[in-house]
Amino acid sequence: MPAEAGIEIRKKEAWTIRFLKLLLKIGVTVLCFWYISTKIDFTNALNALLKANWIYLFIALLFFILSKLLSAFRLNIYFRNIGLRLHKWTNIKLYWLGMFYNLFLPGAISGDAYKVILLTRRYKTSYKKTSAAVLLDRFSGVLALGVILSIYGIIVLHNYRYDVLLIFVAVLAFTGFYFVIRYWFKDFLPGFFPTFFWSLGVQLSQVVCVYFILLSVHIPLSQHEWVFIFLMAAVISILPISLGGGLGTREVVFAEGARFFHLDPQMGVIISLLFYLLTVVGSFWGLYYNFHDPLKNVNQVQKN
Repeated sequence: MPAEAGIEIRKKEAWTIRFLKLLLKIGVTVLCFWYISTKIDFTNALNALLKANWIYLFIALLFFILSKLLSAFRLNIYFRNIGLRLHKWTNIKLYWLGMFYNLFLPGAISGDAYKVILLTRRYKTSYKKTSAAVLLDRFSGVLALGVILSIYGIIVLHNYRYDVLLIFVAVLAFTGFYFVIRYWFKDFLPGFFPTFFWSLGVQLSQVVCVYFILLSVHIPLSQHEWVFIFLMAAVISILPISLGGGLGTREVVFAEGARFFHLDPQMGVIISLLFYLLTVVGSFWGLYYNFHDPLKNVNQVQKN
């Protein structure tokens, strides 16, 4: 078989796989919203949504954007561990472009993969190390998410066995992640603790964002169960099985979590949709960098 024919076949196979993944995401999202429609009244939910306090929502948006800026700073630490020194603003623009890809182009290449390809092609960095930096950045965020989830679980679950289990899992995950980096990703070991603390800042910023969403829909801040549900939904939304970074699956978690805590499932869906709306607004600006190369200036990157 000629080499050109083999390349063409691989391209078609890759396109088919992406198409099937997109169909799966669409199917899961539609199924989730169908399920939610059997549990809540969307008309009442829409009316409650329109009555939200937009000042509090704007403040929530600012904290969401802050969380993404902190995420970009965290990723840059891992880039520096492999000798890739991006200017802070360049890295932020690249990160914002990745956010846009993740949210608005679900059938195309992911934002993380695009960042890796762009950096390796433009600056001849190691594909393996750049991929590892992006992957470990994600894991660092999940680790901090798990720690904060455990804390809120202890606050709201009021069950000794759950408390012990949550603490055990959090400690095990932290220790396990540390030793994985120490023995298999030694280049990134200097960034382990700094990125973890940046990740805590990321997750806490989003927790504050949720509290302002609660204020916007007139829910008492003392109902910490909503934050616990949000964190659980964030864990589920990591799985790439629906559109828009968890659209549909997040709403199901909010509705069922509300039922578990004897809260209003309808309000749960409203909170989830408001957070998604903030995500859309906060990520849309990445479209600009789809037409304006964030790595245009070569002097904004240095390799050791």
